[in-house]
Amino acid sequence: MYVKDNMVLNPIVIGPNQSVSEAISLMSDNTLHRLPVVDGSGKLVGLVTESVIKSNTPNNATSLSVFEINYLLNKLLIKDIMIKDVITIGKEALLEEAATLLRKNDIGCLPVVDEDYKLIGIITHNDIFTAFIDLLGYNHNGIRYVISIAEDKPGIMENICRIFKEKDVSISNLAVYNNNRGIEVVVISYGYKDISEELKEAGYKVTSCIKLHERF
Repeated sequence: MYVKDNMVLNPIVIGPNQSVSEAISLMSDNTLHRLPVVDGSGKLVGLVTESVIKSNTPNNATSLSVFEINYLLNKLLIKDIMIKDVITIGKEALLEEAATLLRKNDIGCLPVVDEDYKLIGIITHNDIFTAFIDLLGYNHNGIRYVISIAEDKPGIMENICRIFKEKDVSISNLAVYNNNRGIEVVVISYGYKDISEELKEAGYKVTSCIKLHERF
């Protein structure tokens, strides 16, 4: 999975010489928490977030009138408060790299830039979560099997897939986990034909069998 397949294309942006007041309006109108800052050529020059705005605006609004606050926000420019050292990523990067950068740097988004540092997209932690859910097939209609593997050896995946094939059940998603319970194979099949008994008869331990989003 690649960044280019999960990023938001043509994100809403703001210019460095626009006011903080404009940024607040853009965020509010579009339900956004951050805005990439680009120059006239589309090159990324910074990032402004809700937390950056809050830390650079009056924190004791009760002592100021609405007019005074609006005046200050209109005079304060994005270039004066924006994050300038922005962590970015390329569109051909793996989604795992994006997730690692987000977690390592404790940030909520990564602007996606080309070789000339022009903004082409943005990817957020929510995009990562969505891709993760899609990868595991949780939103599909079907049956989710968890098969516990006692001993890892060549041919196990082939044998499991063969059982599904013989029972005329198609697999939509498949993942392998190594955790404190050992090795677990998670298989999501299309449709609601339950073959857990057939898997058990073949010597596999089925620890979970759940029907996902069944439609009656």
